[in-house]
Amino acid sequence: MFGVCLRYAATKVEAEDLLQEGFLKVFTHIKSYRGQGSFEGWMRRIFANTAINHFHSTSKHQIISVENIETYAGDIEEEPADWLHEGPDNIPVTPDKVMKLIQVLPEGYRMVLNLYVFEGCTHREIGEMLQISENTSKSQLSKARRYLKNQISNIVENELKLVEHHER
Repeated sequence: MFGVCLRYAATKVEAEDLLQEGFLKVFTHIKSYRGQGSFEGWMRRIFANTAINHFHSTSKHQIISVENIETYAGDIEEEPADWLHEGPDNIPVTPDKVMKLIQVLPEGYRMVLNLYVFEGCTHREIGEMLQISENTSKSQLSKARRYLKNQISNIVENELKLVEHHER
């Protein structure tokens, strides 16, 4: 469940808070689990809802344009030696690196991305949960994907240049 929390949180500390709050809810409401579907799925939904509630309770959630995302995200640490695979045929991006990229997305983008991609929610459901329009959900997902695609392309390009440099 910590992985779920990390996807929704901007920091490890925030993820730890969500994890603790989520487990408190799981233990408090354990009797409401009816045995329909997997227990893990039931728990995952509690943790996702905990993250959504946290999103609503913070005053900082807002729609941020892709143009301003670098200011919001800051610099992403580069650790090529730790995550570079052998040779250019492999994709030099680990799940940890993708997780870091997701964590620096503006909160609205991150919430929509997680709910759509990982939780399988529709844009209508996301709109209702986050109290945004269906079109805003679609727009934020598109911008989040575009940002992630660009960042991953930059990482791959930079790492392939490193590999070529080392081969000389």
